[in-house]
Amino acid sequence: MNDSTEDHSRPAQPEENRRRSGRVVMRPDKARLLKPTGDATEDERLLQRHERPAFLDSDPWRALRILSEFVEGFDALAGIGPAVTVFGSARVRPGDRTYDTARTVGHLLAEAGFAVITGGGPGAMEAANRGCQEAGGLSIGCNIELPHEQSINAYVDLGIEFRYFFARKTMFVKYADAFVILPGGFGTLDELFEILTLVQTDKLSKQIGVVLYGREYWDQVLTLQPMAEWGAIADHDIELLRYADTPSDAFEYLRSHLIAHHLEPATEQEAAAPGIAKTRG
Repeated sequence: MNDSTEDHSRPAQPEENRRRSGRVVMRPDKARLLKPTGDATEDERLLQRHERPAFLDSDPWRALRILSEFVEGFDALAGIGPAVTVFGSARVRPGDRTYDTARTVGHLLAEAGFAVITGGGPGAMEAANRGCQEAGGLSIGCNIELPHEQSINAYVDLGIEFRYFFARKTMFVKYADAFVILPGGFGTLDELFEILTLVQTDKLSKQIGVVLYGREYWDQVLTLQPMAEWGAIADHDIELLRYADTPSDAFEYLRSHLIAHHLEPATEQEAAAPGIAKTRG
């Protein structure tokens, strides 16, 4: 090195001059070069209470919440076995014909060994969960957060709360082998058309049975023939729907559909037993 050149090199600082904070190591004398965070440890900062951070309302954070709903839903429902989802109005009450029908359908399905999935709320959802629970089946509710709180009904054995409709609807479809659609409003129609669209566009690898319960109601509310006449759907798309007017008719169609497409053929001994639900491996 040239004698006229000043040597600005410094010896390495000893290890004890550095401070560890979690996975980060920092020399205290360099902390002034960073934005001040105070002398608190990471645990102290974590446990400090602050005003609601703005990032909680950001889209990246929202994406994480959405992901968590899928993960929790998949984890909770992965082992439920054969199941039928029941949709219907949240506005009916005990003693109403639709309520009593949903309760009977839930009971019949549970007796046959099927889990029953609903939206977890009141009305027809509560009734189907109630019938299933009374028959000793697995009663499942996928509840949704609404402006006016909808709590999970008392007859749900396995309940999951959702913020997002699309995550909730994924659980309805992914874990059900058939659907019973009781008289209902916009929410019921939304769920019905979601299923029909997935079936029509071959987005489902499994055969799905769809039963509309109460032909008198559905003939007034849902007229698909003009859509076929205008060329908006194919004639055979209308055949995606089946109708039933008694709980036993709905159950027998579901039973035959599930045995044909989703369940192992029963041995003579199994056929004599009340439970039929054993998924093909």
